[in-house]
Amino acid sequence: MTSGGIAPAASIEPRPAPRGTYRRLSVEERRAELLAAALGLFAHRPPEEVSLDDVAAAAGASRPLVYRYFPGGKQQLYEAALGSAAEQLRRCFAEPQTGPPTQRLSRALDRYLAFVDEHDAGFSALLQGGSVAETSRTSAIVDGVRRAAAEQILIHLGATSPGPRLRMMVRMWITAVEAASLIWLDEGKQPPLDELREWLVDHFVALLAATTARDEETAEVARTTLAQETPDGAVADLARRILPLVSHAAHLL
Repeated sequence: MTSGGIAPAASIEPRPAPRGTYRRLSVEERRAELLAAALGLFAHRPPEEVSLDDVAAAAGASRPLVYRYFPGGKQQLYEAALGSAAEQLRRCFAEPQTGPPTQRLSRALDRYLAFVDEHDAGFSALLQGGSVAETSRTSAIVDGVRRAAAEQILIHLGATSPGPRLRMMVRMWITAVEAASLIWLDEGKQPPLDELREWLVDHFVALLAATTARDEETAEVARTTLAQETPDGAVADLARRILPLVSHAAHLL
């Protein structure tokens, strides 16, 4: 105690500030981080409405850093983000060759439509074109996704050397899927995704059946495909719903 009866305050040594958890990212990690931020923005806004400052802010980076990794500016960044999205879409159609073919197709469509749902505005801008960011390179990226999807479907059909009619049929269906996806977005995402997926599978089966009438190769593929289907599967369900309609056309036979 001091003479005034008050004990002196204890001396408190300042503690060192805790070390931050900052970790220096590798070149690949930083680039991936910027691409993820850009893809998130392009997913919900047309490319012309996204600036490099927007991407930098979303990634917690600076504009000069974005330029360091993408010296070509927004166009290069957009093409790189589009390539990343294209790779995700290609993976949507990668499916093990097990189970009935329509079940495999349904699983691939579930992944594809989930991507459309998540990247709605960006998906529309990508497929509808007209963006200031659209170039021959971006068009080639999109076309590459379509071709990769077609190749995967032909593999599941067991068509190792498909002829022109079968190839055209599959590519026509992929075009229909894209169109249906855009219309679905325009219609406020109706009907529900599971109904849209089932309808698109029905379209594939119907288009395959129609092509068999004019192409023996497709007919052989269809026979092999049908042999792998089950009584509780998509093909059987469609047949049960179509048969009553066919009966009304008996007088045409």
